[in-house]
Amino acid sequence: MVPIRKEDQQLRMVGNPVNRLSILCVSMLAFCVLIVVGMVVADIVYLAGRDLSAIEIWRLFSSEKVLRALRLSLITSLITLVLVTITAVPAGYALSRYRFPGRALINTLVDVPIFLPPVVIGVSLLAFFGSGIGSGVKQMLSGAGISLISWIGIVMCQYVISMSYGIRSVKAAFDSELLSREEIACSLGCTPWQAFMRVSLPLARPGLIAGCILVWARGLGVFGPLMVFVGTGPRVQVMPTMMWLELSVGNIEVSLAIALMMLFMVGAALGVVHFLVRDRSLL
Repeated sequence: MVPIRKEDQQLRMVGNPVNRLSILCVSMLAFCVLIVVGMVVADIVYLAGRDLSAIEIWRLFSSEKVLRALRLSLITSLITLVLVTITAVPAGYALSRYRFPGRALINTLVDVPIFLPPVVIGVSLLAFFGSGIGSGVKQMLSGAGISLISWIGIVMCQYVISMSYGIRSVKAAFDSELLSREEIACSLGCTPWQAFMRVSLPLARPGLIAGCILVWARGLGVFGPLMVFVGTGPRVQVMPTMMWLELSVGNIEVSLAIALMMLFMVGAALGVVHFLVRDRSLL
């Protein structure tokens, strides 16, 4: 089979004939894009229709409580990203490359947090730290002056929720690269560690970047477990919980301001990723 050059593939994509299949597919793509665009436009139009002055709109975005929630969300989500990266890269590599007894069961357990209702994660964390080993850990932390009703509890919730996304993204990134390349590197004198660092990681970079963004965005939007495990006190209000609290008392303008900030941050992060890997397929 004659290989198709990348330039030829791009030309074929651009020159696809118009037929029923292409019309259906492009229409569904346009529909999905319009949903996202429509939500953003609706938020902006609603704020614009509230007859707020430019100063009042600026105050919505720059108030101290909104900035405090923004700082806490960014700090905790970035800490979560670091923790997930440290654990998900070797865990995802193990699922991609190694065969061992119980692998199918472990694959299933890794996916459980993805399909569980988020509130269940919060209830499970409460149960864990309320009895058995978890209770002892909680007492040790309390003895050291560390409370779980703080940024630590927020990071725990974000980590448990986003861990599975990280492992699954890393596994997919390594699955897309041929094992034979690592074997060739080892046959040329590399140790398994050197083959992993010099061959596997660089080749899987686009998928790993995509996984990092997915983990960060998922952590940024965690809501249900936080409501159950750490509550909604002023010290632990991140953007999702503050948005819900403001909406519950009728301050929809503040909620929309937070929603727009979250949309902008996630959109900007995804834009940076697509720019950095624009010459390679990301997902």
